[in-house]
Amino acid sequence: MKDKSLITVAAIQQKYHSTAASTTISKNSSTTSSTPTTATTSTPTRLAIFQSAKQINLHRSREEIRDAATKGVNLVVLQELHSTHYFCQHEDSALFDLAETIPGPTSDFLSACAKEFQIVLVGSLFEKRSSGIFHNTAVVFDTDGSLKGLYRKMHIPEDPGYHEKFYFTPGDHNKNPFSPIETSIGKLGVLICWDQWYPEAARLMALAGADILLYPTAIGWDPKDNHDEQQRQLDAWITIQRSHGIANHLPIVSVNRCGHEPDETGTTLGIQFWGNSFICGPQGEILIQASEKQEGTLIAKIELSRSDTLKRVWPFFRDRRIDAYGNILKRCL
Repeated sequence: MKDKSLITVAAIQQKYHSTAASTTISKNSSTTSSTPTTATTSTPTRLAIFQSAKQINLHRSREEIRDAATKGVNLVVLQELHSTHYFCQHEDSALFDLAETIPGPTSDFLSACAKEFQIVLVGSLFEKRSSGIFHNTAVVFDTDGSLKGLYRKMHIPEDPGYHEKFYFTPGDHNKNPFSPIETSIGKLGVLICWDQWYPEAARLMALAGADILLYPTAIGWDPKDNHDEQQRQLDAWITIQRSHGIANHLPIVSVNRCGHEPDETGTTLGIQFWGNSFICGPQGEILIQASEKQEGTLIAKIELSRSDTLKRVWPFFRDRRIDAYGNILKRCL
């Protein structure tokens, strides 16, 4: 069956024409092309993600958001914990002072940016919910600056260099914590980093009506691992997320850090964040992808309505055997 829908990625350096299709990474980066197909009548979503080494300070965030908005972007997604360094490499109770309430300085700043540039904006911060309760939280602001919702990270890792269980309480909001956040451009299935390894989270977001899955991320290599092992880890990370897109007929947006961040205690070699931020379509096709080291803005154009077409010709949801999945709720069989 011939696919008559359109997935394009907007070129940053030239005015977009409806028949064009390209992929672009701005600043110190390369450009590749994709093959255009026939356009649909739906309104496309133009989105931007920023791949950066270490934290993005708020002033730089505003400049990146402003620049993206001038190029017609209507959705911006920032990387995990974008306004701080990745502080979870070691355990230190003094670092709880980095946490903020919502509303608070960072969320107020992001709200103002969303309103000023009339975009939907997804940010990530270390949230102080109350005394002794802290979360790794994504916040979603609409074009009028209003807070449309938040998502508190559910799957919390505990590994060498990633001591997140020390800092973050798992989310517990709503009866279904995997609920999309409704915005003026659609329902955003926002998840965070370690969540991206779990097909259950992606499926529940899709079943609840998500139009797109977003993964703000901070993931990298242990410098002690050899090159082959590092490549296997990177390939697994990309593959699992693409598979979520395929299984649920949804576009995927994954924005990671890049560059090396040292362990402030000096007890480990730190983390080499592997970059490779990417956006893929609802059949897992890579639309745009950064390299390991390059910083910059990725801008993509996707047709969210294409998911509905795919659900008709690849009816995964129709053929699910929900009568046979009861054991999925058990820890072990």
